[in-house]
Amino acid sequence: MSKLLIIEDEKNLARFIELEMQHEGYETTVSADGRKGLQLALSNHWDAILLDLMLPELNGMEVCRRIRQINKTVPIIMITARDSVLDRVSGLDSGADDYIAKPFAIEELLARMRSLFRRVEALTSNELTTLTFRDLAVELESCVVKRAGKEINLTKREYDLLVMFMSNINIVLTREVILNKVWGYSTGVETNVVDVYVRYVRNKIDDQNEGSYIQTVRGTGYVMR
Repeated sequence: MSKLLIIEDEKNLARFIELEMQHEGYETTVSADGRKGLQLALSNHWDAILLDLMLPELNGMEVCRRIRQINKTVPIIMITARDSVLDRVSGLDSGADDYIAKPFAIEELLARMRSLFRRVEALTSNELTTLTFRDLAVELESCVVKRAGKEINLTKREYDLLVMFMSNINIVLTREVILNKVWGYSTGVETNVVDVYVRYVRNKIDDQNEGSYIQTVRGTGYVMR
């Protein structure tokens, strides 16, 4: 049975999600504040975490950032009433895998979870344990990225983006394809977010004295070659 952590301070909403998830076969645990939720997130194994943005004690973005410092792979979906582009980008940049705005239909949340689990399964089922390109290496089992032997610190989203490029060397990928592979069809993120995250990854992996690992294909998308 999959274990699900729900960090949500709205009692009625938390109970509703809990009952629906139990009906779907999940084993659920609920926390009503950020600090206790963070403690639970770091002290147990979870198959997924549903995380509210506005929480007492510690807000959801900080909870997410602290989880990602320790655990880079657990799927996290951020739930919030704030739905501006800036809020979505900030939530994803803190390490969340997806973002859903209140009010939402439980069917949409379940669909996002299924999409997220498929992406995680696709990454973990890869027979290769290490991806390499030039002097870059990604150790899939430990989620460690190195350039010329030196470790590079990436966020969860940046890591997923790099893995996607390194799994498709010399293949030109459109922004729409990248968005689907890394964020999933069900996400409300715009394609220009791809450009933002490609820039983030370039800033961390590129050597200023050499050409970029990820090249822009004007009018189409990006390619690693």
